[in-house]
Amino acid sequence: MKILCIGRNYRDHATELGNAVPTEPVVFCKPDSAILQPRLPFVIPSWSQDIHHEVEWVVRIGRVGKFIEPEFAWSYVDAMTVGLDFTARDLQNQLKSKGLPWEKSKGFDGSAVLGTWIKGPIEPGNFDISLHKNGQEVQAGNTADFIFPLEQLIAHVSQYFTLKTGDLLFTGTPAGVGPISAGDELEAKLDGKSLLRLRIR
Repeated sequence: MKILCIGRNYRDHATELGNAVPTEPVVFCKPDSAILQPRLPFVIPSWSQDIHHEVEWVVRIGRVGKFIEPEFAWSYVDAMTVGLDFTARDLQNQLKSKGLPWEKSKGFDGSAVLGTWIKGPIEPGNFDISLHKNGQEVQAGNTADFIFPLEQLIAHVSQYFTLKTGDLLFTGTPAGVGPISAGDELEAKLDGKSLLRLRIR
């Protein structure tokens, strides 16, 4: 199982970080060891002072595919949820400033948190995602606002990576990313339904 992630898929998020709006999907990977096991808290690693939350719509691949045409993309999705792509922003900025790969800032242990799965078949549509921190909404977006819709994302990544059953696709985060602190409580929702609750230590 692999975790494919899309960066800068919301225009407002690219703008808030001072990044150019991409002309094709920005793709990076997380190892399977990045998945935080259910019911565990997220423990802020000692080597970062600036971990940011990034809520995302996540889909799961249900069958093997390569060079998938956009019109068939939804048929490869067998479940969806919300997830958190935790980012060590200080380490990421340090590595980017040196022109170095920044996988360490994105793929560290526990950096991928998954909500409860809604199993398919998943019909094509647009979905609201949101994140509340300590009861206050800090991120909200809709998949209709994607720069690159799901059909295009699956077609694009399947050119480079054979998609296999159980693979995950994190589809990008809306504006509002920000730091977390020990003691915070996060709640992520999909179409208003709470699918993920997490304590920060």
